[in-house]
Amino acid sequence: MGNTDSVVVQKRLARFRPEERPVVEGVFDRLHGASPSGGAGKAGKVLTLGMLKPCMGNIASDSMIKRVYAGMCSMDPGGAPPPPGAGVSREQLVVFLADVLRGTAEERAPLFMAMAQGPGTGVATCDQIIEFLQDLVSAVVQIIIQKGRLQGWKPERMADSSIGVKLLAEQMSSELKPSDQRTCDVPCLEDWLFRVSNVAMYMDLLIGEGLNVGLTSRPPPTLLPPCWETPWEKLRCLLDLPVLMFLTPQLPDGYNIPWKLLFSTQLHGESFTKIVGSCKGRGPTVLLIKDTKGHIFGGFASHGWEVKPQFQGDSRCFLFSVFPCLRVYTCTGYNQHYMYLNQGQQTMPNGLGMGGQHGYFGLWLDSDFGRGHSRARPRCTTYGSPQLSAEEDFTLDSLEVWGVGKPPEEEEGATGGKRSILDADPEVQAMMEMAGKTLHSQGLREPEENNG
Repeated sequence: MGNTDSVVVQKRLARFRPEERPVVEGVFDRLHGASPSGGAGKAGKVLTLGMLKPCMGNIASDSMIKRVYAGMCSMDPGGAPPPPGAGVSREQLVVFLADVLRGTAEERAPLFMAMAQGPGTGVATCDQIIEFLQDLVSAVVQIIIQKGRLQGWKPERMADSSIGVKLLAEQMSSELKPSDQRTCDVPCLEDWLFRVSNVAMYMDLLIGEGLNVGLTSRPPPTLLPPCWETPWEKLRCLLDLPVLMFLTPQLPDGYNIPWKLLFSTQLHGESFTKIVGSCKGRGPTVLLIKDTKGHIFGGFASHGWEVKPQFQGDSRCFLFSVFPCLRVYTCTGYNQHYMYLNQGQQTMPNGLGMGGQHGYFGLWLDSDFGRGHSRARPRCTTYGSPQLSAEEDFTLDSLEVWGVGKPPEEEEGATGGKRSILDADPEVQAMMEMAGKTLHSQGLREPEENNG
């Protein structure tokens, strides 16, 4: 670009590294089918909608491409833009790329408004925002598949991503703070974009990949965790790609830790003993449950499960719902009833639970396999979650347990030293704790012998 560029364009270009600026400026020529030396920057040359379709058509729907084009047309480069309907100028494209790839929430909000509402009144309805998000998430899923970024996941052996697209779009839109008429103006979108970072991240990915804007300072984001050692030929996973995109960043280790299937009713049968054997001492896990009414929900356990009649875990645990809505419910601080796993005892409940209290868990699987409950009236005390299953007492359709962390190292000398009666019978300890009894012998244990 020459010295005639507006101040607006020059400031936008300054956001990119010197070696990135030719890449940004070259997008116009590449889309236009002209070489940089071919005089494509002369006045009167514009981009049309038809020029976007060849490069974006393999990853984005026609409606999403039209939204991108509307966003480009809405840009004010500080000079005289082409008349309405005439196309997109080189300067408009530069400002568009800068605002999408390097912009603030304040700059992106009018752009997203133009893409969501089309020609209109400067406000968008919540339904329009959801439709925009569905187009955007669908394009991101296609990028993951077509660019080979599946990280070992097999979409053809997973749940229907078209349903996940709608669920994730609705979840993202639920963070909006619309007016009483369920409309959003530009300040509303600005606040939303500031709080919900994945909206801008997805648009960044779409434009970067769709227009082939490779920037050295910002490689494409990782949206899926690695998946290891999964027998896909035998499995039909309860997860789909958009749901996985939503759940993964909620985990403490995010995208860094591979997911590994530990248990599936499809592969391992219907046995509570097998669930316990698969989960016990295996580190953090994600449980996925589908009931016979079609609701899908689960929980993240931050610690390896231990069989004992006491609650365990910590405040990193959470419950979540997948269908009919996608939500995460984190701890409230009301109590520490994060995780519970017990089997084969007479006086304490036997089963797997998360949140709430005995008999009123936020999520409960009974040791009598196939039955469970989600009793939250009105909310689970531990996680603030509502009833997750279709009915309070549910029948299990299918279950998956995924390992999502490093198993804890085996403790050295675990069998050494003298044991308290409370160690020998943890059920006694649990009963005493519930009765408010002080566990005096806890402080009178003999020190472990050091065999080193």
